[in-house]
Amino acid sequence: MPGTIRLYLQDDHCVDATATVVAVRGAALAIDRTCFYPGGGGQPPDQGRIEPAGGPALEVVSVHAGEDALVWHVCAPPPSPDIVGRPVRLAVDPVRRRALARYHTVLHVLNTIALRDYGAWITGVQIGVDYSRIDFKWDGFTTALSAELEDKVNAVLGASRPLRSYYISEDEFRRREDLLRTLEVRPPVVQGRVRVVEIEGFDAQACGGTHMPTTGDVGRFSIFRTENKGRINKRLYVRLDEPVPGAIPGGVRDLF
Repeated sequence: MPGTIRLYLQDDHCVDATATVVAVRGAALAIDRTCFYPGGGGQPPDQGRIEPAGGPALEVVSVHAGEDALVWHVCAPPPSPDIVGRPVRLAVDPVRRRALARYHTVLHVLNTIALRDYGAWITGVQIGVDYSRIDFKWDGFTTALSAELEDKVNAVLGASRPLRSYYISEDEFRRREDLLRTLEVRPPVVQGRVRVVEIEGFDAQACGGTHMPTTGDVGRFSIFRTENKGRINKRLYVRLDEPVPGAIPGGVRDLF
């Protein structure tokens, strides 16, 4: 059986589509194509609804990618086996998707600055709707660096740099160490290709998650807490304010 076509890899902002159910397994169903992100890279899976033609809507409470290359959508109530072969409408929760995409985008900016300017590699990340946390292997980090990091990140956000994605072969990826931000986890390889997300004029890194169209769509970035997670492992908790049309995020600090 062919794998699920992942529409979100073609368009980060795809939240609505039609598909056909190809399999049911307990409370989960698989479809031939999906706009639901199945989670990975610290970003949790999308939530939303699947609406069968002529039947009641199913709430999508979780999503995961199977070893069979299918994307499985865990539903409530569980789908009936007779749904296989039927068309369905997909509706991702757009508010949640946007919140996660904003945080995923700003963490690209932060992790690039951390590695480029301070030699800090990511050791863990958890993206949330209201805030996110990111762990670094960062020798010499002090809380005094927080304001410096905020200024550097907000300068990139204020530049409204566009994002784009493209694919390279797995062989090329092995030769491109510059695309890595962590030594702990390798990005997903889908059909022999690795997806690269590029922030124009600033950064490119391997990533399979969802992102905003430009850095200017992210909002204002701040670090609201730091923790020591070992001798050189540091955890940063970060928060975003909504973007304000016409505002320059890098200059907001001076207004308060």
